[in-house]
Amino acid sequence: MGDPIPGIDRRRALAAAMATGAAAAITTHAPILASKGNDVTDTANDTSSYSAIAMQLTARSLERLPDEAAARAAMLDHIASIEGQIRTSSIFVTQYAGKPVKLAVLPEYLFTSYPGRISIPDFAAKVGWAADGPEYEALGGVAQRLGMFIAGNAYESDAAFPDFYFQTCFIVAPNGDVVLRYRRLLSMFAPSPHDVWEAYLDRYGLEGTFPVARTEIGNLAAIASEEVLYPEIARALAMRGAEVFCHSSSEVGSPIATNKDIAKQARAFENLAYVVSSNTAGISGTAMPLSSAEGNSQVVDWKGRVIAQSGDGETFTAFGGIDLGALREARRTPAMTNYLARQRPELFAAAYAAAAEPFHGPDGMMSDGKPAIPDRDYFRRAQAEVIERLDKAGII
Repeated sequence: MGDPIPGIDRRRALAAAMATGAAAAITTHAPILASKGNDVTDTANDTSSYSAIAMQLTARSLERLPDEAAARAAMLDHIASIEGQIRTSSIFVTQYAGKPVKLAVLPEYLFTSYPGRISIPDFAAKVGWAADGPEYEALGGVAQRLGMFIAGNAYESDAAFPDFYFQTCFIVAPNGDVVLRYRRLLSMFAPSPHDVWEAYLDRYGLEGTFPVARTEIGNLAAIASEEVLYPEIARALAMRGAEVFCHSSSEVGSPIATNKDIAKQARAFENLAYVVSSNTAGISGTAMPLSSAEGNSQVVDWKGRVIAQSGDGETFTAFGGIDLGALREARRTPAMTNYLARQRPELFAAAYAAAAEPFHGPDGMMSDGKPAIPDRDYFRRAQAEVIERLDKAGII
């Protein structure tokens, strides 16, 4: 046997931990949250069947606002405005479908849009949400008054990584607490926890990197935007017990099946999990045509069937029933269609680790042991370097 490949020991250990911990997580539905120690299961009001709604709303760009104060005021105003939209939509859905709405999923970067060419430190300072900041407090109040879980996506600052932002998926419980905080791992143009990997794991651990929230409406997890195209992320969350994937996105909708649409169905049936996917209804405040990223919000059941899908514009029409009883029965039934139980994670762990070296490695934004902010062109250069290494390795 040859020598171990340098630099992958920790990655191999993490892969093994994921593999060996998967069965226990699925069996016990263990709560794995970014805010450790929180279990928001309300056993007195267990809800195994309910409605979920993907709110297709217009994202508002803040790039033209003059300063942080104006941006913060605009975000709080936007948060306040969605309460009425969710409330009236959920009343209609409850009356129409007969099941109360217990989960509302918001689109990707609804309250800010994307950063464009704004530098990472400037964007973090202008619109980054602090974990204890007023934006989460405001959303908590909305969730409390509506009596439901609200999932969404925002850019967060983190005192442990000064001047950075992380694109973050969150879930706010009906008691107003943030019960899940997932930082996007794969992004073409944004910092990832993997870019500061050792420091991030030291601070948040694997549980904070792949969080799953155990709640009375099921085990909830989040997937950000195009991450739905990568089966490893959904599988890692499913192996930790996830039953409902909250997918916040801003994508090009089309009557022709897009890559993301196909992936949503695949992530659902291969993990026996629901996908509630919310797209933007366009992005306002930019030079880009308004409706360039809208449409096709959808709910996909655990068999991979699209049970509801929106057209264009602001709408709540992507709503559907979540039947946890049927999902859990399927996961516990020996069958060829029980793809989650038939998986053998340990079989692939060594192959992944052995092939990792040419790909984008960890800690690319660390310098002398400290987080280092790159320029905007770093991301394209980093991918070009990966392609060159893959070519040299004979992979492409």
